[in-house]
Amino acid sequence: ILLILGFLSTLAVIALIAVAVTQNKPLPKNIKYGIVLDAGSSHTNLYVYEWPAEKENNTGVVQQVEVCKVEGPGISGYSHATEKAGPSLAPCLRQAEKVIPSKQHQETPVYLGATAGMRLLSLENKSAADKVLSSVEKTLRSAPFNFQGARIISGQEEGAYGWITINYLMGNFKQSGWIKLLHSLKSVSETSGALDLGGASTQITFVPNKIPHESPENLLFFRLYGKDYLVYTHSFLCYGKDQALQQKLARDIQASTFCNFSIFDPCFHQGYQRTININDLFKNPCTSPKKKEFPFSQLYIQGEGDYQKCRRNIQELFNKTNCPYSSCSFNGIYLPPLQGDFGAFSAFYFVMNFLNLTSEQSPIALDKVASTIESFCAQPWHEVKTAYHQIKEKYLSEYCFSGAYILSLLENGYEFTEKNWERIHFLGKIGSSDAGWTLGYMLNLTNMIPAEEPAVPPLSHSSYVGLMVLCSLVLVSVILFAWLLFHKPKCLQKGIV
Repeated sequence: ILLILGFLSTLAVIALIAVAVTQNKPLPKNIKYGIVLDAGSSHTNLYVYEWPAEKENNTGVVQQVEVCKVEGPGISGYSHATEKAGPSLAPCLRQAEKVIPSKQHQETPVYLGATAGMRLLSLENKSAADKVLSSVEKTLRSAPFNFQGARIISGQEEGAYGWITINYLMGNFKQSGWIKLLHSLKSVSETSGALDLGGASTQITFVPNKIPHESPENLLFFRLYGKDYLVYTHSFLCYGKDQALQQKLARDIQASTFCNFSIFDPCFHQGYQRTININDLFKNPCTSPKKKEFPFSQLYIQGEGDYQKCRRNIQELFNKTNCPYSSCSFNGIYLPPLQGDFGAFSAFYFVMNFLNLTSEQSPIALDKVASTIESFCAQPWHEVKTAYHQIKEKYLSEYCFSGAYILSLLENGYEFTEKNWERIHFLGKIGSSDAGWTLGYMLNLTNMIPAEEPAVPPLSHSSYVGLMVLCSLVLVSVILFAWLLFHKPKCLQKGIV
């Protein structure tokens, strides 16, 4: 009897422990990865994203885990050496190989989206653009990932995906618990707008207060996390900060009367000097329509550091005379009334952050922003070089222009006013993710990645509870029987005697 009781007790204890350990063992993480390369006009960034295979409302929960900046220019900069465009990406692809588990390399999709730099190159030299993309595709196919495409994305896509990124990171699409309940009570229109500024283009995207019936080509539909969104978006090619400067210089040259082939430029610091090649200035589609014959091949530029004059020059880039719609931004492009907060990122953030104008605690008033940029432009070049000696001279010399251009674009182009200026938030990162179009691109693409069955414990909850109760009853019964056997009540003992 003792042997039987001991065996049953041991068996019950082992069963209890085995079931509990097996059922509560940590489930394997079912994580998926994706790679997006942002091939911009000035440089290329590679982003690695991850998300759980089980989706929420048919959209993946994506977050950034790695970013790698590709050395050298953007891929459009290889137009005269197209075979070098692809190999330039190789070091960052090797970095991605280290971040993503090797067993998941073959299933990890990799996408490359080329933006305004390649859009311009395609207009200027279609053959060169095709060869650059071919070189890039060859390198991406040779990587151990699942190549899904390398293409030039449209300006509309760039704007819309940037809008998705901003609203995802701000929690306007998906929340949890009580926050989700509160957000479900909000109107779909209570999303944030997106302002993107690159080297060659700029985008504005937001959900209008009312569904506009004008200019339907500027409207896009998205379904994310179980909700529908109709957004207004427009991309202005040639109005990124680099191409805007080129446009301004081209205008200045045409309007100037030359003395010794030199001009004074109010958008550069006093004492700054630059020599530009006329053919280089007029070679791309943004400036080529303005080209005329000049009796010289180079032009000598001297800085004046006059902010107010610089602003007047920049404002000539925005044609506000003709608007065929009820309201326009510039160049006859429809713009519905501005709605809600706006996240301004990319060069908007980089320039304003350099000028210490990105405080989130208390947004800086428009007049203070303007006076800060004016003071910076008024500093002599030798003082600026000394104060910011760690910054490359080309970038440093253009911050005055870029600051003045950003104010002109937002005030004169999009008509932000003193009243709604403080609704613009300059964003570099939100959490651990960079603000930009690539995360939105991946979020949208995850709608096409099939959801997988989640990893589940070996037993269902009811089976697990039933087994635990059964094993516990067996153990309790054995203990009770043993107690009764060895500790008989006195009445039973007397009866036996």
